[in-house]
Amino acid sequence: MNPTMLQTPIAYLKGVGPNRADSLKSELGIHVYQDLLNLFPHRYIDKTQYYKIGQLQKSNADVQIIGKIVHIKTVEQKKGTRLVARFQDDTGDMELVWFRGQKWIRENLKLNIPYVIFGKCNVFNTTFSMPHPEMELLSEHEKGLKVHMQPVYPSTEKLSNKGVTNRVIGKLLQQLFVETKGKFSETLSDGLLHELKLISRSEALYSIHFPKTQELLAKAQFRLKFEELFYLQMQLIAKNMLHKQKIKGFPFDQVGEGFNDFYANKLPFELTNAQKRVIKEIRSDLGSNAQMNRLLQGDVGSGKTIVAVMAMLLAIDNGFQACLMAPTEILATQHYQGISDLLKDTSVSCALLTGSVKKSARKPIHEQLENGELNILIGTHALLEDKVKFKNLGLAIIDEQHRFGVAQRSKLWHKNEYPPHILVMTATPIPRTLAMSLYGDLDISVIDELPPGRKPIKTVHRFDSNRLKVFRFIRDEIKKGRQIYIVYPLIQESEALDYKDLMDGYESIARDFPPPEFQISIVHGQMKPADKEYEMQRFVKGETQIMVATTVIEVGVNVPNASVMIIESAERFGLSQLHQLRGRVGRGADQSFCILMTGHKLSAESKTRLETMVRTNDGFEIAEVDLKLRGPGDIMGTQQSGILNLKIADIVKDNDILKTARFYAMRLLKDDPSLEKPENLIIRHSYAQLVKYKNIWNYIS
Repeated sequence: MNPTMLQTPIAYLKGVGPNRADSLKSELGIHVYQDLLNLFPHRYIDKTQYYKIGQLQKSNADVQIIGKIVHIKTVEQKKGTRLVARFQDDTGDMELVWFRGQKWIRENLKLNIPYVIFGKCNVFNTTFSMPHPEMELLSEHEKGLKVHMQPVYPSTEKLSNKGVTNRVIGKLLQQLFVETKGKFSETLSDGLLHELKLISRSEALYSIHFPKTQELLAKAQFRLKFEELFYLQMQLIAKNMLHKQKIKGFPFDQVGEGFNDFYANKLPFELTNAQKRVIKEIRSDLGSNAQMNRLLQGDVGSGKTIVAVMAMLLAIDNGFQACLMAPTEILATQHYQGISDLLKDTSVSCALLTGSVKKSARKPIHEQLENGELNILIGTHALLEDKVKFKNLGLAIIDEQHRFGVAQRSKLWHKNEYPPHILVMTATPIPRTLAMSLYGDLDISVIDELPPGRKPIKTVHRFDSNRLKVFRFIRDEIKKGRQIYIVYPLIQESEALDYKDLMDGYESIARDFPPPEFQISIVHGQMKPADKEYEMQRFVKGETQIMVATTVIEVGVNVPNASVMIIESAERFGLSQLHQLRGRVGRGADQSFCILMTGHKLSAESKTRLETMVRTNDGFEIAEVDLKLRGPGDIMGTQQSGILNLKIADIVKDNDILKTARFYAMRLLKDDPSLEKPENLIIRHSYAQLVKYKNIWNYIS
């Protein structure tokens, strides 16, 4: 079949026409034949099995039964009537019920002749009944061409209202297979098909839409999922390889005085093995001729900043400047304070540039950047402004990457004749599965151990009825000189409610912890920034022992003396949020605690989240559970939710297929990077087609 045929506008398919075409475009994004072919069913109704009435269970599954109608009657009800037929097989009897079209049905039903009925069953008292069943005489049923597994396609209310039902979509697909003769060009090489025992593409597409058996359906699903994930990985790996060949970086071949002196004499603590390993990986990238493109993952408090500083010193030793960009002013300021502190006894110069830096203070920063006097610039999006010109930017570090768009990052690239080396840092642990797909074009480093002297935080789940014991515990900790966070959730819909919850909580805490013995700070969304800052500072200085707040997360405070985090209504928080909140304590040498408070009514998902938090402190394990609970779109935040617009594969459920696909894509590209060998021409051609028709996921950074 000519592949261009699949690019025919959908309106030309027999049975569609201009009106239906508009509905299909607006509701399901189906513009051409190819889009309809790739509208895969999201479940199937199994018509391969016949049930006996005696085997029926309470479930919402559709069932198929062979039997006879032995009696028909009309029953009066509050509004109008219903038609009831008694349906029987050799194991028992049940009722068939109709509320509409009774006259026609009554005239056409035949008594004591075998029928095949199909539909969902309800149970009243112990009698099963099936409303408006699909019915067919057994004699007709046996003659007909059977699609045993009935596909159910994604749809919308608007489509159904316009008469584009599941049945209509099925008919359109049948028509598409008639017009294309069911022949579709192969996209995988003979070698792959043979080695993985995959069925052909034409067979897979036929069996996914019209499966005859469960086994054929499974083969079709595996084949199509593998293909989709294989080309996704091909794109990412090829991009990474090309990047390393084409995009020259500045080789930092010196490990100079600045780096060595800092490492030997200025480090505030011994580096962990994980930090040493990551610095080694970065050094080897910076020493090669290719541009570094590395993602550094590390949990809250794992010591990413030191690694960033060491990388910056390498750049400075080689005569280049470095910059660090953070998503918020608070984070940028915190980085600036931390890094200035680490570098205070060195000759390295460092400046902060954010939206609130006054114009008069910006001018000298701009000048020193251009003449090379300034070594490190730390800031927010303000670094991307056209006025900000570097003399020679060699390394750009980006914190919390998923908050920056691709376009913003590319601006950093164009500040130079060569693009700088890029190091992306994130404290949001991204499960390996997701990292392979989202950041497959970046090299990944992980800091997976905490600095020495840090004790793991003890996490417990307590019900509201244990509140008095919790308060007693808080008192004991305050006596030891520790500080406490108490965090209330934000319910997006209603600020008034949030405020009321917070204030009720604050009042009950103030009653139990009265001044002057105890001092309490309070921080919430309706306060002016200056008031928030004042309250935060009181807590940081230790003037208040308890901080009551709606999410402290955004504040990003670092108070080593705070040892207890109490999260109220913990079931309302997501896992990653709970983990981030917990990371606000455990920053000093003392044992820290996180107490999750909830009511007794909890959903199964909430229980899983709380159990996970109590069981582990490992951010990666938590992220894996979160991914299973929420799916990939949510994890990355809304701005990234379109990221993996996969048609049939699911990177969580199909994790094993993803790993297999990555292995084969990697092997192929290492062996034949340009796909020039005769046996790989089919893959080269398919890849080019995917890119040409934008069917490949091009918005992966």
